[in-house]
Amino acid sequence: MPILAIDIGNTHTHFGIVSADGVQSADSMPTGELRSKANALVELIGSPDFATHRIEGLAFCSVVPKQTPGLVAFARSFLPGKPAFQLTHEADLGIPVTYPIPSQIGQDRLANVAAAQSLYGAPAIIIDMGTAVTLDVITRTMGYEGGVIAPGIDLLRRTLHEQTALLPSLETDFRLGSSIGRSTTEAMQIGCLIGFRGMVGSLVEAIRSELETRGEEQIHLIATGGASALLNSRDDSGITFSPNLTLRGLFEAFCLNEAPAKGP
Repeated sequence: MPILAIDIGNTHTHFGIVSADGVQSADSMPTGELRSKANALVELIGSPDFATHRIEGLAFCSVVPKQTPGLVAFARSFLPGKPAFQLTHEADLGIPVTYPIPSQIGQDRLANVAAAQSLYGAPAIIIDMGTAVTLDVITRTMGYEGGVIAPGIDLLRRTLHEQTALLPSLETDFRLGSSIGRSTTEAMQIGCLIGFRGMVGSLVEAIRSELETRGEEQIHLIATGGASALLNSRDDSGITFSPNLTLRGLFEAFCLNEAPAKGP
């Protein structure tokens, strides 16, 4: 039962055709282009590949509420009669949610939790590295408990420039040859990249240590998001990289919550 899954983020929107076999035709574009009549999503929908999949519906999550009405109307036009499912805190994720105020949980984080539970099981720490870095925790005893929100590397890079008078703007392509900067730009790059890795590593270890003291063993570490590529071999021991985790989670939630997937 293939569906079209769309993850609307602050900076980029990711989408793809998802089924139980995995994610196909995955792509992304700037979120601002969603309102355009000519973008990568429109190209996918108009492609022969899309037509052959017999799409059964749309599942989407969004952290940009103003984009939702337009996307739903768009879905109605190319998938008439098919469900357009938005993942919210009221949905069944396949795991209990013990977070005190579920309505505050980002929809992309809910999708990641649904995917992690289905593909890997609890306990798990899910690291999503986008504009912000989120770490979400699922356990055998409490289900989805909560997590951490921290600045992403792009926010670090931009803040150094925008909140100071003399520090320059940095390119997004970080390639370090040394841990000692010999120019202002190199010093900033080292601070952002190595500092970012250290931040993520420290957060993971703090959460893992707390879970282990509670008897949660064999904790899965799952990383997704564009900046996950910035983790290096010293950081990623035991981490499973899943670039399309959020899209897969939308599929899992669609199957759990939509009548066609549940049957009579």
